Amino acid sequence: MGGPAPETRRARRRMVVSQLANRGIRDCRVLAAMAWLPREWFLPPHLARDAYEDAPLPIGSGQTISQPLIVALMTEALAPRRGDRVLEIGTGSGYQTAILAHLGASVYTVERLPDLLVEAEERFRRLGLRTIETRLGDGAGGWPERAPFDRIIVTAAAPGVPTPLTEQLAPGGRLVIPVGDLSGQELVILQRGPGGNLTERHAGGVRFVPLISRLAFTEEPWT
Repeated sequence: MGGPAPETRRARRRMVVSQLANRGIRDCRVLAAMAWLPREWFLPPHLARDAYEDAPLPIGSGQTISQPLIVALMTEALAPRRGDRVLEIGTGSGYQTAILAHLGASVYTVERLPDLLVEAEERFRRLGLRTIETRLGDGAGGWPERAPFDRIIVTAAAPGVPTPLTEQLAPGGRLVIPVGDLSGQELVILQRGPGGNLTERHAGGVRFVPLISRLAFTEEPWT
C-alpha cells in the first residue's frame, strides 16, 4: 500500500465524474482528492470489488463507509483550507480522514470503537499521512486539549449539535454535522462569525448511523 492503486484509477475517475461532478460537486480540490485515494483500501477485502458503487458499505462493528457523494458533499461543505486544524468525530474506516489530510489539513480524529481505530491508523501509516492524530473516546466531548479548531466534521447523526463541539470551534470556524434521527436527518452547517455568533444553514437530507455517546445522546444504536 505504498501509493494510489493504478489498477483502479479508471474506476475512481468514473466515480468522480458520474457520481460527484455530474451531481453538483464543484470543488476541484475535493474531486482531485477523491480521484487520488483508493476507496477499496478502506473496505474489508471481500467488498473491494464494490468500492466504487454509489452506496454506503459496511466496514464492521455496525458501522459504514459513506457513499462517495456524501463524503464529497460534506468535505465541500466543510471547505478545509491547507493548514487548518480539523476535528473529525467518527474516524470509521479512515476514508474521510485521509481525504482531509490529503487536502492539507491537520486532522484530529476521535473514534469510540478500538478495532476500527487500529485498522484506520494502519491505513494512515501505509499511506504516509503524517498530519493525523487519533484518539479513542466519546466524540461528543470533542478534543478540548487540542482546541480550538478551524473546522469540525461529525460523521454520525445526532438529535442536536453537541455543545462541547460548538465551544471548541474557533472564530471564523465551520462545523458540519448530520442532525436528526431514523425518521429523517439534515446536513447542518454552522459558521462562527467574528463576534462569536453562530449562523446555521441546511444542505439537504442525509442518512447516517447514530452518534453513540454517554455524554449527550444515546448509548445504544437505533433499532
